[in-house]
Amino acid sequence: MKAISYRTYGGSEVLEYGERPNPKVGPDSVLVKVKAAAVNPVDWKARAGYLDPALDAVFPVIPGWDVAGVVVRPGADAPEFAEGDEVIGYVREDFLSRGTFAEYVAAPVRTLARKPENLTFEQAAGLPLAGLTAYQALVKVLRLWEGETVLIHAASGGVGSMAVQIARHFGARVIGTAGERNHEYLRSLGAEPVLYGDGLAERVRALAPEGVDSVLDLVGGDALTVSPGLLAHGGRLASVADPAVVGLGGRYVFVRPDRSDLTALADLAESGKLTVEVAKTFPLERTADAHRLSEEGHTRGKIVVTVD
Repeated sequence: MKAISYRTYGGSEVLEYGERPNPKVGPDSVLVKVKAAAVNPVDWKARAGYLDPALDAVFPVIPGWDVAGVVVRPGADAPEFAEGDEVIGYVREDFLSRGTFAEYVAAPVRTLARKPENLTFEQAAGLPLAGLTAYQALVKVLRLWEGETVLIHAASGGVGSMAVQIARHFGARVIGTAGERNHEYLRSLGAEPVLYGDGLAERVRALAPEGVDSVLDLVGGDALTVSPGLLAHGGRLASVADPAVVGLGGRYVFVRPDRSDLTALADLAESGKLTVEVAKTFPLERTADAHRLSEEGHTRGKIVVTVD
């Protein structure tokens, strides 16, 4: 099969397009014909070696964890899916090697859910990792309740935009930080935008004088540092971007594959309550360009690689 791979850690120049062996399909996995795979910051961070302390790399590594595609063949003990089923997945294993930037991927059943019928493959590919990150942080860690106020840092990004929509679905008031050019976009999602940078704390307090019930940090740094002071009594803090949140009394969140959570997200998307904005698409052979665009950090919506 055609795939993108890298034989050593490094910059986008280490990505190679060429032939790789077709994946073997375990008993509780299915073989998926990849239609689209989304790029996430973790992809280029893994490629650069930042995840090496936590995950072994079996070189050459095929990058990518997000996928939307069609089941070609289920494994011997995978009755949940049949040939021809359209699926989405957050296909993360406990090591780096068999990713989704390829024509085929062997995906464990626990990582998959059925694709929402109303989403294109490109849109559907952008849902799993970003959507699961937002869903698990808000629902399982922050335990957001109807009527509460949540502050979301970097609310216009891939994870942030989904977090806004999920929080609004659960009946929360959302204040979201973003650059001014994305404020109207946040309003369209139901959030109250505030400009990040100097004076952020004062701007948030003007909207929530008694403090916010929870903060979801997606950027780290100064935004995280000021967050504890913006919480109401008993408020909760979580970050997916900066482990330093633990020292501030909050929780660090690293998304995990979860079929039931992914199914809940797919249901929200299919009912029209969760949309996925695709910023730009690239063909498989231009995955390096997609990585470089992601590394710039200024894209609104998802960057997606398509597989012909």
